[in-house]
Amino acid sequence: MVRRLRGGTDLLTAAALRRLDAELTWYRALPAEDRSWIGLVAQSGIASFIAWYENQGRGAYNAGEIFRAAPPELTRSISLQHTLQLVRIVVEVVEQHTEDLAAPGQRAALREAVLLYSREVAFSAAEVYARAAESRGAWDARLEALVVDSLLRGDPDDSLHSRVAALGWAGRGSALVMVGTADDPLDEVGAAELRRAARRAAQDALVGIQGDRLIVVLGGEGNLREQATALLPRFGSGPVVIGPEVPELAEAGRSARAALSALQATRAWPSAPRPVMADELLPERVLTGDNDARRTLLTDVYEPLQKVGGPLLTTLSTYLNEGRSLEATARLLYVHPNTVRYRLRRIATVTGWDPVDAREGFVLQIAIAVGQLAGGVAL
Repeated sequence: MVRRLRGGTDLLTAAALRRLDAELTWYRALPAEDRSWIGLVAQSGIASFIAWYENQGRGAYNAGEIFRAAPPELTRSISLQHTLQLVRIVVEVVEQHTEDLAAPGQRAALREAVLLYSREVAFSAAEVYARAAESRGAWDARLEALVVDSLLRGDPDDSLHSRVAALGWAGRGSALVMVGTADDPLDEVGAAELRRAARRAAQDALVGIQGDRLIVVLGGEGNLREQATALLPRFGSGPVVIGPEVPELAEAGRSARAALSALQATRAWPSAPRPVMADELLPERVLTGDNDARRTLLTDVYEPLQKVGGPLLTTLSTYLNEGRSLEATARLLYVHPNTVRYRLRRIATVTGWDPVDAREGFVLQIAIAVGQLAGGVAL
């Protein structure tokens, strides 16, 4: 039987390659050199089966041994699905030729041996790919941690785009950073679930885990704030902050700095919403020494009021100093209360912050203090 099998090796290999060419689109698309390597793999698989059949106690059915005939580049370019298709076709070819190869009375035994061997090879191949996937996953996690750390430090280098491309970052649209904490340190399973949830929520996603602190970088062309909010259940019970949206990933350090500063400043605003935008904590961030928040209040709030001119800045300062009383403000400015109302609406339009609202009025009050300390000149 073994001699008959060895004599039919070339026949089986040729028949298997004809089936591959006829049935598999990915095989036909390969270059001629790669197809010749697959021919060697098929021949190696048949030879391994014969060696195993000759001595089933010591023969090998290791998928790695079968693919050793091919260069490593080919092994990496063939997926697990392609590998199993290759195994299936070779097995079917051997089965179809059992009547020609098997000695009389041994056809059933040969067919049973083929099925047993193919099952073991398939499981072995799956194990090889599973180990490769685990190794690749661990490498991707380390690379992802390096990228997130680089963004947090605000020093992305020229290799940033190639690194994030290796992680599957498409780079279309804007980006933002979301930070929070976990109730307990995440294990590998929890970290994997967070990554899957982030990649389902947005087109692009990176995850950094630093102890109990969780950092998620989202990118894409959709509503990133809404997508970030969808991840809220993945964080612990503490505060969660969403940084400002930036045009591209290379500028995500600005969003990360704002989010981390705001996360620290949430202790000064116990009733902050969850999640809270980093720019909603501008006053508290200024108190912690955040220069970015200070510049934002100057450029986005104080300076626009100065440029508009007129009595808006004076009206706002008087209104806030008089305990947000329309009548008291009107008396001090010698105007009608409706005039004060009109000016307050103008202030809300110019700055985006409504002085009538208690919280937003507090933001405006700190902005005035920052502007006055700066002498009305942005730093």
